[in-house]
Amino acid sequence: MRNNSAFVFSNDYLTYHFHKDHPFNHKRVQLAKELLELSGALTNQDIIPARMATDEELALFHDYDYIDAVKRAGRGGLNEKAGQEYGLGTEDTPIFKNMHEASSFLVGGTLTAVDEVISGNKDHVLNLGGGLHHGFERKASGFCIYNDSAVAIKYIREKYKLRVLYIDTDAHHGDGVQSAFYDDPNVCTFSIHETGRYLFPGTGNVNERGIKEGHGYSFNLPIDAFTQDESFLHVYETAVREIAAFFKPDVIVTQNGADAHCFDPLTHLCGTMAIYDRIPFVAHELAHEYCNGKWIAIGGGGYDMWRVVPRAWAQIWNVMKHGKPAAGAIPVQWIEKWQNESPVRLPANWHDSEEAIPEIPRKAEISEKNEQLLKSLLKYTKPIR
Repeated sequence: MRNNSAFVFSNDYLTYHFHKDHPFNHKRVQLAKELLELSGALTNQDIIPARMATDEELALFHDYDYIDAVKRAGRGGLNEKAGQEYGLGTEDTPIFKNMHEASSFLVGGTLTAVDEVISGNKDHVLNLGGGLHHGFERKASGFCIYNDSAVAIKYIREKYKLRVLYIDTDAHHGDGVQSAFYDDPNVCTFSIHETGRYLFPGTGNVNERGIKEGHGYSFNLPIDAFTQDESFLHVYETAVREIAAFFKPDVIVTQNGADAHCFDPLTHLCGTMAIYDRIPFVAHELAHEYCNGKWIAIGGGGYDMWRVVPRAWAQIWNVMKHGKPAAGAIPVQWIEKWQNESPVRLPANWHDSEEAIPEIPRKAEISEKNEQLLKSLLKYTKPIR
């Protein structure tokens, strides 16, 4: 099995910054990158610089009026009423200076990854700056201004004509991406997420299946709150393997939100680092089984930016480049550099201690509910006639 990978990065990713108290902080990308560098897993030769997406590329998915509104907002020229129409200036997605430029770098990073993979230069490419899956055609939502996943998949379809399997393991439903391809039979979307009964955006039910020619190509697993590793990994791996066999993609795009961990402050799932070992491993296998290795991985959510996200995202690269997740001790240099800035004690090891794992009284009931959801989804993986 060939293993030819690259890591897309730009310091401009750090300019995607709403304000100091906002839960979405792209310092996460820097923390993950430095953790890999200090571990010896990532070198300068692995890194490819990100570029800005052009307006024409953004318009593969986003409305030009919306792109113009984002530009005006970033220059202080968008009034409050217009901002609300476009989802800009809300509590979730506040306006900040030069927001168009910052957002365009995140999209351009994912497009860089696409071109490297589809051209054959690389088998797998990771862009942790991407994964903003809540953005809509003409509206920002859920911390997401431009939807790099949707733009990139439109780009793949228009430029390369390949069939795309999009896999989203963020704890929040990948609603913007699903919506973008809800009528497209050449893009199959799969999202495993916490049920929307109590969590934003409230969508992603099993019966959301697509429309018109795209009916049958949208898959959702809205697992129960407080789901732990065993149930998460069982339903996830069973579903994603069945979906890949059903769809037989040409290329796989994975969105890797790291907010299904029990430490995450915005969600109610109870995973540990064990799921972040396995998720990229399965993606890696499927890419080689169906796509001759073509795998583009991007970031996403994750709001424990100190203890969870750097480790979880670093494991994507460890699997992608080195074939297996890291284990043992975290580099002392990384801990010493960041501990004074972190409001919590940084983890000493790649994996969580037993004391970190909460006891869930309803574990058996939750697992059974998830199993029933899985059965409901699997009946849709039979060939469409």
